[in-house]
Amino acid sequence: MKRLFWLSVGAGVGAYGMRRVSRFARSLTPQNVAVRAGDRLRIFTEDVRLGMQDREDQLREAIELDRAVPDPRKEHPSRRVLKARYTIIDDEKDGN
Repeated sequence: MKRLFWLSVGAGVGAYGMRRVSRFARSLTPQNVAVRAGDRLRIFTEDVRLGMQDREDQLREAIELDRAVPDPRKEHPSRRVLKARYTIIDDEKDGN
């Protein structure tokens, strides 16, 4: 009776193992590998694009690139604007 039990356990484990191995082998066909690689590449490029957009937004916010050019006459009469960088310089500190 013990032998019959262990024979059936061995046969069951062997059948289960063969099913798993054959499923794994089918997943390694060139077509399946190409599909998975293409999907992963697409996901990677989307992540890179989102990261680039986030970083560009951070940089634009940091240098205030999207800000309108201030009118120096309205803000403070003793200030002037350098149009190349939109930097405000106090005339008192600049010596002019």
